[in-house]
Amino acid sequence: MNIENYLICRNATIMDALKQLNTTQTFTLFVVDEEKKVIGALTDGDIRRALIAGVSMEDNVYSICLKSFRYVDDKSNTPKYIRTLKDLGIRLVPYLSADGKIEKLIDLQKMFALLPIDAVVMAGGRGERLRPLTDIMPKPLLPLGNKPIMEYNIDRIISYGIENITISVRYLGEQIKDYFGDGTAKGACIHYVDEDRPLGTLGAVSKIGHFTNEVVLVMNSDLFTDIDLEEFYLHFCETNADMAVASIPYNVTVPYAVMQTSDGLIRDFEEKPTYTYYSNGGIYLIKRAILEKLEKDERCDATDLMQRLINEGKRITYFPIVGYWIDIGKPEDYKKAQEFIKYVKR
Repeated sequence: MNIENYLICRNATIMDALKQLNTTQTFTLFVVDEEKKVIGALTDGDIRRALIAGVSMEDNVYSICLKSFRYVDDKSNTPKYIRTLKDLGIRLVPYLSADGKIEKLIDLQKMFALLPIDAVVMAGGRGERLRPLTDIMPKPLLPLGNKPIMEYNIDRIISYGIENITISVRYLGEQIKDYFGDGTAKGACIHYVDEDRPLGTLGAVSKIGHFTNEVVLVMNSDLFTDIDLEEFYLHFCETNADMAVASIPYNVTVPYAVMQTSDGLIRDFEEKPTYTYYSNGGIYLIKRAILEKLEKDERCDATDLMQRLINEGKRITYFPIVGYWIDIGKPEDYKKAQEFIKYVKR
């Protein structure tokens, strides 16, 4: 989104604003002073109301713009505030710098949230079980519907306002770099780290030195899921977690009555009970300070880090995924995802 197309000088006429509004998708302009500091917001509705009140088309836009407009800055960038803006029906909101200038424009119809986190997508695996499909193409780029598996995850991350993304690559990594580039086409900033050798499900994170936020999302690239990243992040904050693990509920039904016993006696029994267990979903939120302590360029699986944190008395929580989740690791998983995607609203 070109910011300049949405700025109008305070001395411009209402006629000028109407012409400019006609070229935008959101029918919103931001009025700026001579130093390009934002001093008001103007919509087509504001103009209609002004004309009904008898204002001339030659009057300047500052006389009718909304001076107490809504905006986002480093202090107000919280999930709760973004939800408030969405509930108010505001579509386009400016992200202002400390000196009142627009750093970026946020289209709230295209964003679920604006989360203050970085993201790492692990895409270095060989995909051995999906051979021969992965002999000439890395597993994350295998097509699913109208785009690669991994692109669903990248697009989902971006839709939650996460712009700083790092992709860990190894096997056929150049294809992934060529496909996603630097992220400009998607309005994000994508970096890459190369694994010279397999470093496990988390080891490559130790090679990243450009995190900008205090919380980092780490996820596998070969997942197909509709996880709500905002709820995941809020859960992480509310539980004061050091690490949170997205989990998959797994139900086990015992086909017989289960006896409850003590002291050699049957005290009670339950007919064909169902027990729910939670397995690791391959998606994590982790405090940046913890990731910075990983041994540089050393192999580390997520379960290794989890065990270490448990031993240290750190807080590890789990967040159940209530939507869909498919780990595309085997041919039958890939086939299942290919069928499932036909019925998913995208």
